Amino acid sequence: MFHTAIAGSLPKPAWLAETGKLWPKWQAEGEALARAKADATLLWVKLQEDAGLDVIGDGEQSRQHFVHGFLEQVEGIDFDHKVEMGIRNDRYKAMVPQVVAPLRLKGRVHATEARLLRAHTQHKIKFTLPGPMTIVDTVADRHYGDRVAMAFAFAELLNQEALALQADGVDIIQFDEPAFNVYMAEAADWGVKALERAAQGLTCKTAVHICYGYGISANIDWKKTLGDQWRQYEQVFPALAASRIDQVSLECIHSQVPAELMALLAGKDVMVGVIDVASDQVETPEEVADTIGRALQFVPHHRLIACTNCGLAPMQRGVAEAKLRALADGAALARQRFGA
Repeated sequence: MFHTAIAGSLPKPAWLAETGKLWPKWQAEGEALARAKADATLLWVKLQEDAGLDVIGDGEQSRQHFVHGFLEQVEGIDFDHKVEMGIRNDRYKAMVPQVVAPLRLKGRVHATEARLLRAHTQHKIKFTLPGPMTIVDTVADRHYGDRVAMAFAFAELLNQEALALQADGVDIIQFDEPAFNVYMAEAADWGVKALERAAQGLTCKTAVHICYGYGISANIDWKKTLGDQWRQYEQVFPALAASRIDQVSLECIHSQVPAELMALLAGKDVMVGVIDVASDQVETPEEVADTIGRALQFVPHHRLIACTNCGLAPMQRGVAEAKLRALADGAALARQRFGA
């Protein structure tokens, strides 16, 4: 009851990459960089286990960015001539690669990371991939001329890698779709369909992570414009409830998301965000247990997974470690409070 997991990313050590950035520069090259990525992954595996988490991830230590880490292994994408583009409906600007030809995988994308993770923990492991709609919103299209067609092209590639990750021993494959909270009508229409294409044929657990973004100023400022109730989830949750996706990750603590919206996910496992990634203030176990208690009004005990609101990549490492401990300790307290 109340298993614990992170949404995905964790801070990169200063010896691996720049800290506090979403697109950090690597501190090494070639074989030295590959070794540093592996070392950082093993470090966070150990720290997650020490904190007491139930499901372990790689912390996305080998990826410069949660979307671009996948795109680097896709043919038809020009990384040499990036262009500036508005992301998430122009919430912020970023330099993005361009899709210039039909898309095809160069080969395996995350085999090294997934096999390293599987070899170094006995816990269940989760691996994250960007969702099709979010990828489309993070690249410049110079070839397809149609967002839906390009999303399904990416979905096919994601599916190839997801099936291979399953064969590597991954227990849960999660697709990250923050774009679902921006283009709500499209998400409920073709976004969920593209997501299901990406997950087609998987027999392991499948998940989708839908948040209000990393704890960066552009996202924090955007949240201030959303009013007293954030009801973006209301449009897409019914479509997800009718889908084949097993788990849904959502933002909860310190948000204005009405808790009753979780009831729209009947039949799904719900990864409830009980750790705020937009604040360096470390939650107490009591705060985490209280958030779980509120969610239990709408989510059955056996369906609730305690999670972070989003990734922790831009945070200071010490803060992230403390928040992981709070996550595990709070879930343990919730078991005492609400267990049968």
